[in-house]
This record gives sequence, structure tokens and C-alpha cells, in this order.
Amino acid sequence: MESLIFDRMESYDYENLFFCQEKTLGLRAIIAIHNTTLGPAAGGIRMWPYESEADAINDVLRLARGMTYKCAACGVSYGGGKCVIIGDPRRDKSEARLRALARFIHRLNGSFITGVDVGTNLDDMVVMRQETPYVVSLPESWGGPGDSSRETAYGVVQGMRACLEEIFGSSDLRDRAIAVQGVGAVGRNTGALSHRSGRAGHHRRYRPGTSRAGRRRV
Repeated sequence: MESLIFDRMESYDYENLFFCQEKTLGLRAIIAIHNTTLGPAAGGIRMWPYESEADAINDVLRLARGMTYKCAACGVSYGGGKCVIIGDPRRDKSEARLRALARFIHRLNGSFITGVDVGTNLDDMVVMRQETPYVVSLPESWGGPGDSSRETAYGVVQGMRACLEEIFGSSDLRDRAIAVQGVGAVGRNTGALSHRSGRAGHHRRYRPGTSRAGRRRV
């Protein structure tokens, strides 16, 4: 018997895959929990207009596994998880859908702790926090860390340096051409930090709909 879901989960020993839908609101979301050996699964909520359910499943599984390794490498007591919402954040996002997803997350009773990712922001997290305490990426006024995109970008740049060191024997960014795909909050800061670090050249690929102001800020 062919088993698409279980075969994918067994490939990297995922623990759980939750499908969340609310017909009246049009909500379709997936939560993946890869590994909770070190603690509850942690990972952000990504909203993206996936072309198919299979694409969404593949993405949430891939991202959740990555969070397991990130948490382990950082030495924090969390496992790896992720959530994806199928939809265009510019058209399909609503308070009702966010609240419904938050209620699904709350039913997991703390086994999944979440925050912002591509397609979601701190304002969305404030909405969701009204339904569950397991949303932790919040503005400073709500006791959260605020915008963490600069810190995330710093990690990206350090990762690039590590790759350069491994391949070329030097982590120097000077005279390196760097491609930044996606000019969101993290992409803008990644471009700015890497440019200041090494005066590197940048080839930018913008997602359709990126504002001119967003392009200028890179």
C-alpha cells in the first residue's frame, strides 16, 4: 500500500504532522513536529501561496527538521517544529484565520511554540497571542523580543562566512558576489550587513510585489 505521508515522515523520523482546517474561514495550515528530544518543538509560522498541498507538506517538513538542528547547535532546550499556512499573505490573511490557527496550536498544549516567519509579522502574533500563550515572537511592549530580523540576518552572514572558510580557507567577504533572494526584513538586513562587512557586490532578486521603497532600503 502506497503511503505518501508516512513514508515522508519516516524518512527523517518525524514525530507528528497536524493538518488544520476551518471550512467557514478557508483556513488550511499544517504543523510539523520533527523532534522533541531536547524540549518542545519551536518554529515560526510561514504563510505562502503554495501551488499544491504536496509543496506545503514538503516545505513544512523540511523547515521543521532544520529547526531541530538549529536548536541543537545553539544548545537551547527546544526541538524542531514549523507551521505553514497555505495562502497569499497579501490577500488571504485575516484576524479570524489567525485566531483559528492559534486555537489549533493551543490544543497541542505547549508541544509546539511559535512565532513569525515569512508572510507573518509581529502584529499577527499579537492577534494569535489572544488565543494562546504559545506564541512568543511579540513586540517589546508585549514583553517579547521585538523585531529579530537583524539578529537573524547576522546569523545568515555568519553562515556565509563559515562556508567561505570551509571552501576557500578565508571568511573574508571582500570581492565576493552575494545573491540575496527575497528582500523582506531578513533579506534587507542580510544585504546591508554583508555589504558593510566586505563591500561585497549584490545581485538582488525581488519577489513580485516588492515595493520600490523596499528595494531602496537594501
